[in-house]
Amino acid sequence: MTNKEKITENFGVMLFSESVMKARLTPDVYESVRLAKERGTPLSHDVAKSVAKAMLDWAVEHGATHYTHWFQPMTGITAEKHDAFLEPHKATKEPILKLSEKSLVKGEADASSFPSGGLRATFEARGYTTWDPTSYAFVKDGSLYIPTAFCSYGGEALDKKTPLLRSIDALNTQAMRILRIFGDEKTKRIIPTVGAEQEYFLIDKSVYEKRMDLIHCGRTLFGARPSKGQELEDHYYGSIKPRVASFMKELDTELWKMGVYAKTKHNEAAPAQHELACIYDSSNIATDQNQIVMDLMKSIAGKHGLVCLLHEKPFASVSGSGKHNNWSLSTDTGENIFEPGATPNDNARFLLFLLAVISAVDKHQDLLRISIASAGNDHRLGASEAPPTIVSIYLGEELEAILDAIERGKSYHSAEASILNVGISTLPTIQKDSTDRNRTSPFAFTGNKFEFRMVGAPSNIGCPNFIINTIVADELCAFADELEGKEDLRSALSELFRRTVKEHKRIIYSGNSYSELWRREAAERGLLNLESTPDALLGYLDKKNISLFERHKVLTESEITSRGEILLENYAKTIHIEALTALDMARMEIIPSIIKYQSFILDEAIKKKNFPALSTKPEDDLIFRISSLFDVFYSELSLLEKAIENYPSDASAKERAFYSKDRLLASMERLRDSADKIELLTGKEFLPYPSYEDILYSVNY
Repeated sequence: MTNKEKITENFGVMLFSESVMKARLTPDVYESVRLAKERGTPLSHDVAKSVAKAMLDWAVEHGATHYTHWFQPMTGITAEKHDAFLEPHKATKEPILKLSEKSLVKGEADASSFPSGGLRATFEARGYTTWDPTSYAFVKDGSLYIPTAFCSYGGEALDKKTPLLRSIDALNTQAMRILRIFGDEKTKRIIPTVGAEQEYFLIDKSVYEKRMDLIHCGRTLFGARPSKGQELEDHYYGSIKPRVASFMKELDTELWKMGVYAKTKHNEAAPAQHELACIYDSSNIATDQNQIVMDLMKSIAGKHGLVCLLHEKPFASVSGSGKHNNWSLSTDTGENIFEPGATPNDNARFLLFLLAVISAVDKHQDLLRISIASAGNDHRLGASEAPPTIVSIYLGEELEAILDAIERGKSYHSAEASILNVGISTLPTIQKDSTDRNRTSPFAFTGNKFEFRMVGAPSNIGCPNFIINTIVADELCAFADELEGKEDLRSALSELFRRTVKEHKRIIYSGNSYSELWRREAAERGLLNLESTPDALLGYLDKKNISLFERHKVLTESEITSRGEILLENYAKTIHIEALTALDMARMEIIPSIIKYQSFILDEAIKKKNFPALSTKPEDDLIFRISSLFDVFYSELSLLEKAIENYPSDASAKERAFYSKDRLLASMERLRDSADKIELLTGKEFLPYPSYEDILYSVNY
């Protein structure tokens, strides 16, 4: 077998894919599964039994001995409980392998042990996992992984998958109304598609194990800037070094076996930072696959003596890691809704969907900010190589010019100087990629999709995608309500387009989103700037947001309330853990190292006293500078201790989150400042932990 044949034949070998189902299920059973995936049609007992039998046989052939209902609770990571296929025969007690239809379709988990935001009391333990047939099962590490949704005993969503699936249905319903208005009777379903670009850091395991902050928090709480960071821009797209290349090769191989189209890999901007991009798929499958990507990154890194860091900002002085979420809409026939097309009718449809997104993003800036809110992402947003906390849309020169012409009711002059009347019957042909990209924009149109760049590296993309799906569905619903039944569709569209551009053009910005000038201009435009996660999360419970999610049956008020509570709780706990870690590092590592270094300097100065001709000015100056900074450090440490002692553990999640931001985080930052200044004056052999220099350049190139 050639290498070419090996790559293609091994692709998806560990995935219970469409082709596997076609080969192992009868035509009738396969058709039932297909309809369940496309239309939500429930599976009968007999069909589920047949699927379970085929899945068991296939999994065992691929080395599986166990199965697990794989779900995505509100912890931010995936969860799994493994059960063996092996069990005794009821009559003979002989060992058999079994996966019943009941075990396939539904499982039970201890719901009280996962975040519920008050939906479940501690003594109410029962929760259910339910098979999601729209995503593919796979085999990994000797277990059959069955993608599932997770809900409480009362049916409330306790996970990140359920609202995503609901939002997909809501978006399909409203998008299909629009297609019917345009006379499309062939399309049966609209599918939101996503391609995720995953950024990450790789560092040597030996230095990781010497950093308490990286182990407990995923980011460095102390660390002076390295003498060389990313100033020369020589790491970005640079040659991939052998050790990293070996990791990437194994990662690609394992992802391909799982049916994940890992496509692009390269060095990112910061030292030790890299990126992996996958080809787009339906938003549900893409979300599951991105969870697989992150899991494999961590496990495979360990095999190479490396540690994969997915924190949004593991190092203070270099770029953080994001996850660019490329979102679009496709028909069940494979047509991309956001391809402008070459005919006037296609362009009118394209512009309607484009304006629905523009209107949705402008109206729901708060929800998009909430969708990516976390303690870690607060450090990244607005810093080097990351968009600010202000949401805006980049469209490019041509689309902006077309929308401007629509608003003014004027003709559009194309780049080729031809004059085209901006009416529904004579819309200009809009070329894909007709203008440059804007990599500073939080929400950029990039030819045939929108790139949401605010998402943090470790995030489950189910959250931003269910929010994008829902807000766009709501705008499409409003547009359909206005257009359905109109005799003069051309005039109705013209009026809708003109009004929408006028009302929501403030969200469009093509300049440098990193600049301070944009912050001031955004404020003048009335755009939101929710700089912290606690500030952003307060908006979850706004009446307009509760109404939005309930209107489209994506989340109930109690589910929204619980999610807001969970996110505030997670923020408070994250900062509290970081504060305790900083306190421990200061007491157990930093203070002893400073004292030891001071003693060394003093000893050297005392030795020089025996030689009057030798000056002790360097030692005197150094000990004075370190001692002065040590006084500041110790004072800040005392303040952090008091802040931790006064932590309002019995207060509400909201109160604890704001206390953590205003008291703990602020105190930690002041403590770090003095510690980092001392580090720059300390001899390397006296440092209590590996420096940034050691970490960022630790991989044996």
